[in-house]
Amino acid sequence: MRSCVCGRKMAENNENNYFDLENPQQVKPSGEAYGQEPRQGAGFLTGLLVGLLGALVISGGVYLGNRLQARLQTVKGGDDPIVFAEDSAITSKVVNKLELLEKTIDDYYYLEEITDEELTDGIYKGMLNALGDPYSEYYTAEELDTIMEQMEGTYYGIGAYVSLDNDLNIPKIAGVIAGSPAEEAQLRADVLIYEVNGESTYGLTLTKAVSMIKGPEGTEVVLTIYREGEPDYLKVSMIRRRVDTPNVEYEMLDERTGYIHILEFGDSTVDQFADALATVKGSGMEGLIIDLRANPGGSLTAVVDICRMLLPEGMIVYTEDKYGERVEYTCDGTRQLEVPLVVLVDGNSASASEIMSGAIKDYGIGTLVGTTTFGKGIVQQVMPLRDGSAIKLTVSSYFTPNGNNIHGTGIEPDVECEFDGEAYYGSEEHPDNQLDKAREVLEELMK
Repeated sequence: MRSCVCGRKMAENNENNYFDLENPQQVKPSGEAYGQEPRQGAGFLTGLLVGLLGALVISGGVYLGNRLQARLQTVKGGDDPIVFAEDSAITSKVVNKLELLEKTIDDYYYLEEITDEELTDGIYKGMLNALGDPYSEYYTAEELDTIMEQMEGTYYGIGAYVSLDNDLNIPKIAGVIAGSPAEEAQLRADVLIYEVNGESTYGLTLTKAVSMIKGPEGTEVVLTIYREGEPDYLKVSMIRRRVDTPNVEYEMLDERTGYIHILEFGDSTVDQFADALATVKGSGMEGLIIDLRANPGGSLTAVVDICRMLLPEGMIVYTEDKYGERVEYTCDGTRQLEVPLVVLVDGNSASASEIMSGAIKDYGIGTLVGTTTFGKGIVQQVMPLRDGSAIKLTVSSYFTPNGNNIHGTGIEPDVECEFDGEAYYGSEEHPDNQLDKAREVLEELMK
């Protein structure tokens, strides 16, 4: 999964409620905010649990709807009644223990004082962390605002895409943006980030790691990294600045070959891709290369809409939730691509990228070149809460048109080609052997 280190209203239909990886669609929570009273002994915990229960009911209403019909019971907590769902993890015993923990912290905690808000956020985050799912987490209102800001395409940071290395449980660079501080510092894909400004990144969520790397324009950030081939860790200092991130880049590589690079599947990507495709078609394109390398995914809606500009009639992708309910996304085939197609993929092509490459491979309308993709075959949903915060939960698996779930395995290319990083980064010309192989394969298809 990946998020952009730089500086979207929940739609009514299910399609627009979903997103892949760490890129939620535009989510603007609405409604009244919860009021918070000053701490007053047991009353504070009572209010906390009532607020927490309210948040759970709201999120449940968003996703589960009438599935939740639990019988309720009333338990006395302090001076106020607290209502618990039957078989809930939140019980009077839990309330009592939270009160004990809070009092112990108040009485004995020696280091910097923690606020009530930080404690309650910690409780919410802890509940999501207990799932053991790196893709499910709790967002404070401030964190949610930051994520929406990132999706707008302009931010202040180093201009790098960051994902999680699930084996080592630390963040890594998934790609860099041209002309950014990250590119100038010679960061590259698969560089591991062990510290940010001296603070360890081990075990952090992607959101937390990204928030540490981002910051005000003109400020310094120091990353402690490990790059393959180096004898030791390196410290890299960069000055944060404004970074603009296009989602689609395109050009004619020669008179016959069109090239479209999709960096991420955001709301603006659909129109940008349509413009790029129209331009290369109008320039005499006889064959097309779509570059999905280091693309972390993004909006399910966006990738489905783009696939409808390429695929024949039939299934694009379908999802299944924990209840076995299936949602299908199809194509009418009226805009099927009529020229030979090659798709570039690598180990950082994830989620929505794998939906596109999986569909293209299943239909046999294009040739995949590169290395095996990331292998993220699950879908998350952001559920906004009334106080401006939100939770993100893994809610379903997705399957390619042939019924394949690629979670944990990825998609193997038709033509294997390892990226020659030594040649690319060791020369000012930056020779791209994978792109060269894609052009070679496409040339054969155009004969």
